[in-house]
Amino acid sequence: MLLLALETTCDETGAAVLDGPAPPMIGVPRVLSSVVASQIDLHERFGGVVPEIAARAHVRQLLPVIDEALKRAGVTLAQIHMIAVATRPGLVGALIVGLTAAKSLALALDVPLVAIDHLEGHLYACQLAYPDREVYPCVGLVVSGGHTSLYHCRGPIDAELLGGTIDDAAGEAFDKVASLLGLGYPGGPEIERVARSGNPKAFAFPRSFLHDERIAFSFSGLKTAVLYALKGQDARTTSVAPPPALVADLAASFQDAVVEILAAKARQALRRTGLRRLGLGGGVAANGRFRDRIAAMARDEGVELFIPPLSLCTDNAAMGGIAFAKLAAGQVAELDVDVTPGLVRPGRSNGSSTKTGAGKPAPA
Repeated sequence: MLLLALETTCDETGAAVLDGPAPPMIGVPRVLSSVVASQIDLHERFGGVVPEIAARAHVRQLLPVIDEALKRAGVTLAQIHMIAVATRPGLVGALIVGLTAAKSLALALDVPLVAIDHLEGHLYACQLAYPDREVYPCVGLVVSGGHTSLYHCRGPIDAELLGGTIDDAAGEAFDKVASLLGLGYPGGPEIERVARSGNPKAFAFPRSFLHDERIAFSFSGLKTAVLYALKGQDARTTSVAPPPALVADLAASFQDAVVEILAAKARQALRRTGLRRLGLGGGVAANGRFRDRIAAMARDEGVELFIPPLSLCTDNAAMGGIAFAKLAAGQVAELDVDVTPGLVRPGRSNGSSTKTGAGKPAPA
């Protein structure tokens, strides 16, 4: 059966078509197309995502993106059997755009509507990337611009939050430090690029919770440490650009602190749960330094590591393929389903209806 999945949680407008098994069959769907329209140019001058601009861009881009996804998949809208959309977490205006489109399509086509959790989708990208391997159960680590969280994933739609950030997400810290250093947006790729010529041991930046028994993250103090290292303890504004060598050392030292924390907390979660698989999701998982460090940790611990390709790390609609698992579990949304913009625990209290909602049941 064919799924059309939509993604509008933040600043990427995505649509994807996937072919997967109809219930009661269970299997990993195949991605027929995945189209993403970036908004980087719109937000670059602000150094971060502006929610109102993001929502308006989704309104403009979503229908053309859907059309392109259908075209690349070689299917028509009339052939679609199911609609899926990320309804949480994310920016409220952006989420509403995607949900409104998904409801309209489900009603017009008379097909089931499935509401998915964006973070579960990020981790399900591991299963899409490794269709012939068992990813679950696993420890799941989502690291993105808005989220840094560890989960005990018993299955694609059964995840328990082990711990997360108490302040900024890792990706947000990358963006803000890049801005401090006068680098471009988004900050992650810029920090990684500049850090290649820097000394990661030049600055002994703090590693919050590194040796704490709590599974938690904090990156606000690390950002402040970079600010003080750059401008002094009074953090006075100056129009003089810092020397490139200093910028490179600061970027490398900051990046090294972040990836050390992430790898250490993932190790802690693996040991605490006894699980032997680790799945990564989110845009920060595209960082080369992080991928190398987490791979080394996984080898040391003797665990299987699943990292999606770069196209599945950043926000995309293909990870909406998790909708097949939700449909098999009877989790079909009603047409009055709403968005949940704040961070919520995925899986067990996901608010999805077990009734057949919009339109006809899935084809057998």
